[in-house]
Amino acid sequence: MLAASSAYAQVEVKVGVASPLTGGNAAYGKDIENGVQLALDEANATNPTIGGQKVKFVIDSQDDQADPRIGVQAAQKLVDDKVAFVVGHFNSGTTIPAAPIYAKAGIPMITPSATNPVITQSGFNTIYRIIATDAQNAGNAGVYAVTVTKAKRIAVMDDRTAFGQGEADEFIKAAKAHGAQIVDREFTNDKAVDFSAQLTAIKSHKPDLIFFGGLDAQAAQVVKRMHQLGIKAQFVGGGGVKDADFIKIAGADAEGAQAWEYGQPLDILPKGKGFEARFKQKFGKDVLAYAQFAYDAAWLGINAMEKANSTDPAKFNAALKASDYDGITGHIAFNKEGDLKNSSSTLYQVKNGNWVTVTTKTGE
Repeated sequence: MLAASSAYAQVEVKVGVASPLTGGNAAYGKDIENGVQLALDEANATNPTIGGQKVKFVIDSQDDQADPRIGVQAAQKLVDDKVAFVVGHFNSGTTIPAAPIYAKAGIPMITPSATNPVITQSGFNTIYRIIATDAQNAGNAGVYAVTVTKAKRIAVMDDRTAFGQGEADEFIKAAKAHGAQIVDREFTNDKAVDFSAQLTAIKSHKPDLIFFGGLDAQAAQVVKRMHQLGIKAQFVGGGGVKDADFIKIAGADAEGAQAWEYGQPLDILPKGKGFEARFKQKFGKDVLAYAQFAYDAAWLGINAMEKANSTDPAKFNAALKASDYDGITGHIAFNKEGDLKNSSSTLYQVKNGNWVTVTTKTGE
């Protein structure tokens, strides 16, 4: 009787999630967590078997609070919990110090949102990213600002995080390479709510375009203050700006604002609308920004385990590295660093109170 019952017992396979679930970035963290949860629920509904054993995927979610120090602690907790792989972190600033912890333990980490190029340039064999890097997304923004928008005098501001500063650096590099003049560069921090000093300084340089490296809530306040100061320059944000919260906070001042976001618009992807519908049905809310990437990251790990017929990271990491997968976000295959072989980024603009697609750039 015991032998018979044990043959049908399920083995729990822990899938780690590391993201901010409290604080200013909590909405993004919950979006990522929900994307993973949806993938695990759908996988469990198929009654999966790996290595001849029935398995149940369970989420092990840790709040890194978008803080590098807490992020390291969250990473160590997931390692101690013996998760099979990790989806996370959200912020580049937490991902960079957490990555070596996972690498040392041999646990694959797949980030759905952290974009600083440094993350995959450290030579770790178990670190992956399924989203465009800052060099690609902000680089596209810099080229477009000069060649299409025809901006001549550009000002740049960032929030001094690994993400925001990385975006700004890559934007400037691309814009300068195409002949733009960077007339001013200002800095804030990711907790600031008043940008009067920076924007007053920027106004004196008479820019025709302002690029901001930071997230939605601050970007919205920047746009509002620009209008109050009478700055007529085109506002361009990077990743983490194009969402409903930006429009809600900025109100009428959001009109005309632009933002470059990673990936292709969900509504034009073959599996995009179906994913959005399933997500809303389960969680009662719309996708914010990165749930689809987190969903694909979870499925990549599950598929790798199934292909390797093992839940041991040492055995399925090779299958993960060789991924050839058509996900919600498009085709996913990795280069030797663990980045996408072909990434995409899209420019959006607020028109009549809604984000609309302007153009998508795809390539290496």
